[in-house]
Amino acid sequence: MNPDVEFAVWMPERQQRVERVLAAALDARVDGAQRLADAMRYATLGGGKRVRALLAYAAGECAGADAEDVDAAAAAVELIHAYSLVHDDLPCMDDDAMRRGRPSCHVAFGVAVALLAGDALQALAFGEVARMKRSAGGACAILAEASGIRGMAAGQAIDLAATGRPLPIDALETMHRLKTAALIRAAVALGALAGDADAGLTDALDRYAAASGLAFQVIDDILDVEGLSSSLGKTAGKDAASGKPTYVTTLGVDGARRYAAELRGEAHAALAACGVRARRLAEIADWIALRQN
Repeated sequence: MNPDVEFAVWMPERQQRVERVLAAALDARVDGAQRLADAMRYATLGGGKRVRALLAYAAGECAGADAEDVDAAAAAVELIHAYSLVHDDLPCMDDDAMRRGRPSCHVAFGVAVALLAGDALQALAFGEVARMKRSAGGACAILAEASGIRGMAAGQAIDLAATGRPLPIDALETMHRLKTAALIRAAVALGALAGDADAGLTDALDRYAAASGLAFQVIDDILDVEGLSSSLGKTAGKDAASGKPTYVTTLGVDGARRYAAELRGEAHAALAACGVRARRLAEIADWIALRQN
């Protein structure tokens, strides 16, 4: 870690780094299935904030890992995220025609190919995380829990079932701790696993990630109301139009902003004992809570 490098320099460097790792992982030439390979690349490359990869790299730095030790973990969480977006956008799920400022994967390639692309991206993610130099088995278990019935899949199921009816704040938090925060917590855990994180640091980083993951969702809900499709890269106002319960519908815009600030404070508090080595994580917490897209 070079503490003299500004976050505005560090962030794009890491975004570009994981983009190269992802491009290499997706460099497939498959006889008879090239359209599937193209859909996987379309859904993954050339867009997105790479928040989960950034968190993995930052947690790795906090635990003393070099960037190359974190590459596989950073790619894996981005592949899982990409697969989840492909499936979330399908007509049987959220039915969204725009993603990252262009047509959703199923609009560009058809529903069947998009479904397979999501499946293949998920499989590829586990292939990537299995390449980690340290505790590959444990890393696979972390990623599996974040992706399945104890994580994103369960969160999406709750979200679908809740459409059209309000949710109390505790139920809303349960949904988003699974749907959004679980993969963010996994990204941080996998980054730390690439280094030398003891039990105390692992616990602090998990508390940081849990708060940051919810803050990310709260800001997403605010931006769905206040943002523009052109800046968000997806359809603004879609949650309200679909009758989805959000932090804004539950707390109001001002209440949601206060809650995001509270979560930002919790994230910083979790890092208090980590010192300068957690600088990047603290900067990401600020970026998440103050972002405009």
